[in-house]
Amino acid sequence: MDQAKTATEEFTKLFGQMPQAPDAEALMTAHKRNMEALSAANRIALEGAQAVAKRHMEIMQQTMAELTETMRALASPDAPQAKAAQQAELLKRAYEHAVANTRELSDLIQRSNGEALETLNKRIADAMDEVKSLVDQAAAAKK
Repeated sequence: MDQAKTATEEFTKLFGQMPQAPDAEALMTAHKRNMEALSAANRIALEGAQAVAKRHMEIMQQTMAELTETMRALASPDAPQAKAAQQAELLKRAYEHAVANTRELSDLIQRSNGEALETLNKRIADAMDEVKSLVDQAAAAKK
């Protein structure tokens, strides 16, 4: 009988040392917020990609219009020296436009990615606070 009592006491002691099960409702709520944050980040990234694609299309249309105008200008019966100077100026302007457009698209992408990442970072920080709170609650309930 003494062995049974000792075994029961040891089992009770061991069972008492086990961590308390976390609040299932709190876990489900946290998981829901995680999914909402992920969904928001995906939406932001998609909107950013759409904005980049739209702006890229606008740039392409603008470039084609400028190219058409350039071809007309180059088809004029000017002197060869004047055409060479005109071509150099057109190339310089085209290069400057290409650099500016690339920079603009890069900024759009960076801003979109930054917003999506900020959403996820905020949720991760909140989730860490929630986990700490659950652990603290479990420790307090155990005492």
